[in-house]
This record gives sequence, structure tokens and C-alpha cells, in this order.
Amino acid sequence: MKSKFHSGEIAVQTQAGVRDIAQRVSRVISTTLPHNVQYFLEIQSMVVIGSLDSNNRVQASVLTGSPGFIQALDERTIRIDAEYFDGDPLTENLKKRNEIGILAIDLETRNRLKVKGKATLKDGIIYITVNRAYAQCPKYIQARESDSIPSEARTEQNIQHSENLSNDLQKFIATSDTFFIATYHEESGIDVSHRGGNPGFIRVLNQNKIVFPDYSGNSMFNTLGNISVNPGASLLFIDFQNGGTIQLTGEANIIWDDDRVEEFAGAERLVEFEICGVVHTSDAVPLKWQFLDYSPFNPL
Repeated sequence: MKSKFHSGEIAVQTQAGVRDIAQRVSRVISTTLPHNVQYFLEIQSMVVIGSLDSNNRVQASVLTGSPGFIQALDERTIRIDAEYFDGDPLTENLKKRNEIGILAIDLETRNRLKVKGKATLKDGIIYITVNRAYAQCPKYIQARESDSIPSEARTEQNIQHSENLSNDLQKFIATSDTFFIATYHEESGIDVSHRGGNPGFIRVLNQNKIVFPDYSGNSMFNTLGNISVNPGASLLFIDFQNGGTIQLTGEANIIWDDDRVEEFAGAERLVEFEICGVVHTSDAVPLKWQFLDYSPFNPL
């Protein structure tokens, strides 16, 4: 039987000593959307999307809308009808490359669904043909409740491009408890994953480099498997209080060195991320989130 994993994922699973576990867990991967998954998509107000630019670089974006802006038209087709914010590369990317990965995540209930497939853009609406889909566990998700920002309370978007992190952005990232990472492999496509922990779990080493722990997960190693073959990655941070976003592009490297890993509570490995591009957008999405509580799985 053909493996559901590519060579990079298998290599990381093997090095981590979880190859057998990964094989068992892979049974959850489906090529269709069961009815309960279709319903889950249709009640979401946010989705994180990974796309590829013309230079084969992966980009992470976020789209929001009222429940129903994502619809499962059938067990293999997803429709996303959302407003895009200025400066985001998503629509231009999809006009040139049809690879897409999405992570639909409900922060309040800590449920999430990962989908990989091919996209078609028609009149601003994204249609996705599903190749792979599976739900994930609630680990490391901080519970938050979303609410719309009234149109009269929104300010004009301000988009800032740079090659490194300003002091303010360094402070924001160093105190963040959540981000999303998009990676790409030519065989399995674009993967979009969630990362979370208590504030301070991400360390800013300098204006162009951050490092974060890799905690115990589902043992598939979709993200790290992609990085082991293709280090290009994109990170997305959301300002949950104000609706702003920080999109980082760069290259990631897996660190297995025990001495360095021991500096991070609960870490099994580390990922070091070298930043080459920063896009900071204020008022990017018309949502704000109220913090409820931290994940009970977060290492202390």
C-alpha cells in the first residue's frame, strides 16, 4: 500500500522514533469531507490559507467572514467567499498557482480541520477540490471567542513592508501565544498548521531570527517533514485584540541538539526561522477575539 507520507515526513518520523505511531494515525487522513466536517466548515468565521507565489514561495494568509462564508458544496468541493484585505498576496498567487492548503480553526471550541487541494478562483470566490482532509487534536490551542468589529470602529489599513522585525514587532512576537505556519512539498502540496504555547514560548534572537519549540503532536510531522526537504516557510501572527496581522516569509531549520532543546520546557525539537520578509497590516480583518483561557496542554 502506498504511504500517505513523503520522504521528508518519513525521515523526521524515523529520527523522532515515531514511525509506527505515524502509520497508525495516518488512518484519519481522508480524500473526502464527511457530513460532520462539512457542517464544521460552514459555522466557521476564520480560515488560514497557504498559497504559492510565482517564485514557488509559500505564503500564509487569513480570511474571515460571517458563518457560511465557507461552504462544502459536496464531499470533495469547498467554496470560500470572503473579502480580501489590501496587500495580501493570496488572490494574485491563486491566479498563477492552484496549490492551496487551509486550516479551519475554531478557537473557542479548540477544533481544527486541515485540508490540502487545488484551487480555482472565479469572480473572487475560491473553489477548492479536496485532495486530503483530516481533523486534528485540540492541543496547544488558546481558547478565544470572536466578535465582529463594527464598521464605524475600523480604521484605514496601514501596510508596512520590511526585511526585518521592528522593536514593536519583536515585542509582539515574543509575547504571542499563537501563530500559524505554512510549508510546501511538491508531492503532498501546501500544509497549514497551528502552533501555540504560553506567552514566551517563541524567542526572538534578533531582528531577523526567531526560534520556537516543537511539542509532542500527532506524530505525522507534516510541517517538519516539509521543512526537512524545503526550508521555505511563512508564518502568520494575528493581533487578536485589534484585527491586525504579521506575515513573515523566510527559511526554517529543525534543531535536534539536546542542549538547545532543553532550554525550552516541553520541547522535543526546535525550529529556527530566518526572516527575509515582513508584512505588517493594521486592521486587516474585521474581527477581534476575547481571550478565554490557555490550553491545558501548554508546557509550563
